[in-house]
This record gives sequence, C-alpha cells and structure tokens, in this order.
Amino acid sequence: GDDHIRGNPDADIVIVEYSDTECPFCKRFHETMQQVINEYGKSGKVAWVYRHFPLTQLHSKAPKEAEATECAAELGGNNGFWNYMDELFRVTPSNDELNLAELPAIAKRVGLDRAAFETCLASGRHAQRVQSDYQDAVTSGGNGTPWSILITRDGRKTPINGAQPYSVVKEMIDELLRS
Repeated sequence: GDDHIRGNPDADIVIVEYSDTECPFCKRFHETMQQVINEYGKSGKVAWVYRHFPLTQLHSKAPKEAEATECAAELGGNNGFWNYMDELFRVTPSNDELNLAELPAIAKRVGLDRAAFETCLASGRHAQRVQSDYQDAVTSGGNGTPWSILITRDGRKTPINGAQPYSVVKEMIDELLRS
C-alpha cells in the first residue's frame, strides 16, 4: 500500500527495484526500467515498484534525495513521486555531484508547491521510510545498487544484480511470462 508503483499492481510480474539516486548505474537502470514499462506496462504484464537503497558510504547526499522523492509523493501522490524521480535522475550528474539546493527547483519544475516541498524536506519526516526501505533491501539480499527482484504472480522470485541492459531484462521477463 505504501509502495510507489508504475503500472498495474496486479501485473503478471512485479519488479521491485532498490535504488540510490546518486548511483550512476541506477541512473542508467532507471532508463532501462522506463523502457520495460513502455513495452510491458500498458498491457498489464509488468509493474515497477521503487524502493530506496541509499548507499551512504558512497553517496552521502542520497538519503536526503530519497526523502525529497517522498516529499514529492506526499504533495503529488504516485504521479508526483514518479515525475520527481524521473526529473531527478535526468538532471543528476551522479556520484554526489547534485547540489541539494536543486531539490526544491526540481519540485517546482514538476509542478509541486515549492514552499510546501521545502517545509517537508526540512522536517525530515520521511527519513524513517528511507531507512526502512534500506533495511528491506539488505534483508532481501541486496548488497549493491541497483538491486532488483522480479516477482511473478505465483511468487517466484528472480534477482537482477546491477544495471543490466534492457535486452537482458527483457529476456528475463519474456522467460518468466512463458513459464
């Protein structure tokens, strides 16, 4: 119920992605997942769930960026979250190079109330959610980003380690849909 989902939650396959907004590999995999949803999402075959996995030892800004995406969700719902996430990945140079002062500007660009966004972000009220997602990633076997799991309707789980290219992810999806 609290997940950020792109596509039909009752899809044949749900891909749960654990990601770090400052990870250059996650940035590339975000584009791959957009391709997946463009091909399989409209038909209801695949849905994408995004969860936070900020690797603070590598990317000290990632937790605050993750909180920013949660503020976007608070203010703009599921669409607000995804619009913010898409824009954040589009503009970040990765590897802790994004100026955190840019976060409210991104909110404004995607149509969110900048002042309300700044208040939310300053409050830190979404830090626990980010930490819970992080713990869930570790518990599920994640030890790097991106870490994703394809879950079929009957409960079969197939991990995707790293930023696999679209062709590899497509092959995995097609195999699961056939079986």
